[in-house]
Amino acid sequence: MRQFSPADILALIEGLKWTLLLVALTLAFGGPLALLVSLARSARAKAPRWIAWAYIEMLQGIPLLGLLMFFYFGLPVFLNIELPALIAVALAYALYTGAFLGEIWRGGIAAVRQAQWEAADCLGLSRRHVFIHVIAPQALRIALPATVGFLVQLIKNTSLASVVGFVELARAGQIVIAGTFQPLLTYSLVAVVYFALCYPLTRWSRSLEARFNGAG
Repeated sequence: MRQFSPADILALIEGLKWTLLLVALTLAFGGPLALLVSLARSARAKAPRWIAWAYIEMLQGIPLLGLLMFFYFGLPVFLNIELPALIAVALAYALYTGAFLGEIWRGGIAAVRQAQWEAADCLGLSRRHVFIHVIAPQALRIALPATVGFLVQLIKNTSLASVVGFVELARAGQIVIAGTFQPLLTYSLVAVVYFALCYPLTRWSRSLEARFNGAG
């Protein structure tokens, strides 16, 4: 057992850096995928609706941990493709985000009254213009609290990436504990960092819910 040192703090900061990078990559790739999925689920044509439905059902039925294990351990075995840890975990998180966030946004689109589509049709507007200028702003307003709540869960779920050896914040804490044998102090620091990341978003999500509920 040795004293907790500045080097251990730096190790945790390094882990935090990878956690934030993972969240950024997940949103960069998972966000557009979620938008595509939500639009496909809301389309008139059956084929894109069915494909998006199958994708969501499959991804929602697979644990995030299973996705991580598949992309990091499964791909080299089944397809002889070995991805760097960051790419493998980011891919798993992006697919996970595309399914869950896509369903949240699809719910927001579906919550907008059908009468608004019909009114816009009567005015001769194209569906594209109706969606961009009428439906999307209202759907975003409806889905925003759930979207922020999902982001909070995403930040906390990044700790699962440690199971494939990805050194994010939680894994960095485990490494520090292995050297210092001070789990209480280390895990307390890790928990404080997660709390500092998630608490503002949680408060914002509750504020949005209260504001939108008050607005009726």
